[in-house]
Amino acid sequence: MEVRGVWRGGFETRLEDGRGHGVIVDLPTDEGGRNLGTSPLELAVISLAGCIGTIFGLIAEKRKLSFDGLTVSLKAERPESAPTIEKVHGTVEVQTSAPREAVETVLHLTLKTCPVGILFERAHVPLEVSATIVPPSPAKEGESPEYEIPEPEWAL
Repeated sequence: MEVRGVWRGGFETRLEDGRGHGVIVDLPTDEGGRNLGTSPLELAVISLAGCIGTIFGLIAEKRKLSFDGLTVSLKAERPESAPTIEKVHGTVEVQTSAPREAVETVLHLTLKTCPVGILFERAHVPLEVSATIVPPSPAKEGESPEYEIPEPEWAL
């Protein structure tokens, strides 16, 4: 795994992962930045949400737990006087007809094995995530559930 960061002025840095993907990090204007991208600390929490979603999908597939939708919502707590995040809590909303026990087992295994979550654990940042189950909605023929993420400005 190899990454590269190129400073672009102020607090803005363009990060690249070595596989052709990139992201801009910057600070909000109230912290002296130009708000051109997410902050590095926010990116850490975004990475955690992405890891939880990815690992949940992998474990669900292995355990034959089918689901139609998955939303990871996290809130990181950073008191004003604290240098970094002190706690993360949130929910994983799973659209499925599977039993609650099966979903909770997959979530437990996810939180136990998510590599980014392990980093938070080793940094002594408590992580509390619970499962919320919603029934699957009947999809219209030829329709697939999607969430559209707009292209970042630098990619245009």
